[in-house]
Amino acid sequence: MKLLFYGINFTPELTGIGKYTGEMAEWLAAAGHEVRVITAPPYYPDWKVGEGHSATRYRRERWQGVEVWRTPLWVPARPGGLKRLVHLASFALASLPALLAQWRWKPDVVWVVEPPLMCAPAAVAFAKLRGARSWLHVQDYEVDAAFDLGLIKGKALRGLVQAGERWLMRRFDRVSTISGRMLDLAARKGVDTQRRVSFPNWVDIDHIVPLTAASAYRQSLGLAPDAVVALYSGNMGNKQGLEVLAETARLCLPDARIRFVFCGNGAGRAELERRCEGLANVQFLQLQPLERLGELLGLADVHLLPQRADAADLVMPSKLTGMLASGRAVLATALPEMELGRVVAVEAACGLIVPPEDPAAMAAALQKLAQDPALRERLGQAGRRYAERELGRDQVLRRFEDQLRALTGAGMAAGADADAKVAP
Repeated sequence: MKLLFYGINFTPELTGIGKYTGEMAEWLAAAGHEVRVITAPPYYPDWKVGEGHSATRYRRERWQGVEVWRTPLWVPARPGGLKRLVHLASFALASLPALLAQWRWKPDVVWVVEPPLMCAPAAVAFAKLRGARSWLHVQDYEVDAAFDLGLIKGKALRGLVQAGERWLMRRFDRVSTISGRMLDLAARKGVDTQRRVSFPNWVDIDHIVPLTAASAYRQSLGLAPDAVVALYSGNMGNKQGLEVLAETARLCLPDARIRFVFCGNGAGRAELERRCEGLANVQFLQLQPLERLGELLGLADVHLLPQRADAADLVMPSKLTGMLASGRAVLATALPEMELGRVVAVEAACGLIVPPEDPAAMAAALQKLAQDPALRERLGQAGRRYAERELGRDQVLRRFEDQLRALTGAGMAAGADADAKVAP
């Protein structure tokens, strides 16, 4: 098949959408498909264009059998509501020539990822005019999240934007997303059964494995052999609710065994560092190389997974997959009825959940885990089994490939059973 992937994030970005889109493109190219990607220069999560790349020039490159078209965009140093919209719009506009340049190539499928939804109108129009199939993949419901998090305000504006979003989603041949609750939301937005697809994030279970010896990070950070390490690793942005981490660390100061390591970059890191000033039990790391991810995740005795209540079920933290594969216990801020809470506490049974934005509850749960190594071991093993059973990269992407074949072959008739499933 000829597959065109269209989105603002791509490798060599190490977290979030860029990581997954890069792995997907590489896997499908290795499977023998022609893959092209329209994307921006790497900038996330540092909000700074990576070395060797340009924010003002078009560029074509070859990577792992994938043809990559990089387009200009504007990257704000401090992203806010309006600045973020201008940032996304700059990519949507600058990428149009690269999209039109694919006309003669004639892709079989145009696959676009949200965010940014701003690219979706051009993607679906191009696909229909060129006789290709169109696929929208929702990693985050950015419209709902932007209003719920207060990044954009106005009741009338929200109604107008959401009406446009619903109209647009119904134009795609397939709409996929990464969790059950997010799939239900697609249904409420008017996407019918035949078009909905579950396409969860995955993890390389061969690269990230439970460590049998102490992580080298422990010694390099000067952590005692008997320290209980609570690790947060990933993007530090607005949806994570990072404020709870600083206060949890403050409440745990009397317990000398518990040490906090916060690893990552993003718009919220400076504020988290400010809140943690003077806390002797907290250490910060920059985002680490991908080849050391398994070793970094193995540093944890407990993975910390905060999430704001007002972002619940609009996003599913992509970092959870690596946590599960690492075979370490998870402590998440989520209510039992939330998708994240159900996965952690029930489906994977890999950890404990506490109410969002409640540092006292988070500190109490962490102290419980610190005092019970057998419980941590049991939860970690359950998480690893769930990752092996449900989230292996080859399993998920092979099912996605099957869905692509059905879409380009039998068309819409191929998805007439209940919700199409890429993975359980």
